[in-house]
Amino acid sequence: MTIREELEEEESRFLSKYATLSRDSVGRERLEAEDDLRPCFQRDRDRILHCKAFRRLKHKTQVFLAPEGDHYRTRLTHTLEVSQIARTIAKCLHLNETLTEAIALGHDLGHTPFGHAGERVLNGLCPGGFKHSAQSVRTVEFLEKRGKGLNLTLEVRDGIRNHGTHSTPRTYEGAVVRLADKIAYINHDIDDSIRAGIFREEDIPAEFTDALGHSVRDRLNCMIRDVIHTSLAADSVNMSAERFQIMMQLRAWLFQHVYRGSAPKAEEGKAEAMIARLYEYFLNDPEQMPEEYRYFMSELDQPIERTVCDYIAGMSDQYAVRIFGELFVPRAWTVL
Repeated sequence: MTIREELEEEESRFLSKYATLSRDSVGRERLEAEDDLRPCFQRDRDRILHCKAFRRLKHKTQVFLAPEGDHYRTRLTHTLEVSQIARTIAKCLHLNETLTEAIALGHDLGHTPFGHAGERVLNGLCPGGFKHSAQSVRTVEFLEKRGKGLNLTLEVRDGIRNHGTHSTPRTYEGAVVRLADKIAYINHDIDDSIRAGIFREEDIPAEFTDALGHSVRDRLNCMIRDVIHTSLAADSVNMSAERFQIMMQLRAWLFQHVYRGSAPKAEEGKAEAMIARLYEYFLNDPEQMPEEYRYFMSELDQPIERTVCDYIAGMSDQYAVRIFGELFVPRAWTVL
């Protein structure tokens, strides 16, 4: 028996009947020989962790564009916080922690530069629209490795695709990540907003803090424990109806005071104009895109509009600003 088989046997002995076992995976689009050390979901987790799109998350906006300070969340630190919360819930529910982690690490790989501002622009420009969850799947299925993708299992790809509010993952592990994503961003966006001086802890309405807690730590603890205890008493992964409603009302409050109305968000118009200008430029002159994207068009028959969207969506904030500057900002003249 290989180490992988021993680990798979351990899963069958200790995980819940609702857990997704590695040996029961539907599998990959392209058949591969099994690894002698790692079960399939561990291989997927490792592939995501080592891919280029994952590394680019460190310079992609979470909420605040180009904040002054080292302690504001980026898309990468958001992803890590989602993973930590999801793993805690999965472990307590005796679900497959490795599958949960793989989904969490991959769920935002397709996010645009400048957060949801970038997503809004591309959604209006790309034929068929643009949704970051679908782009995350496209990243792991096609964009990585020059059109070969990472060849992940169906369960991981499904969890990535269906991590949004109105989606339904096919696995319990995917459902854990779907909730963990909301728990993470609601709480860390509050923390970042307080750090930015947008509001104080005392400004959060008492109807939320009395029910969920009077600090980020207490609210995280409350929400995570609620998911665990509610799910242990049922055959599904859920937060209690009362707490879920309050959490979503707090989310709506954040939309009003942070996501749409705060001073740091005022720069989003400039970011949106930048992305629209870049899209127009590369659509008219695709030869200026890197060779990898020209290859997608010339050798893999990808439409130019889709390829330009892929290129811009993959940019980090810093890279987008640099490319925009090189293309549209005049350089100072110097005497040679």
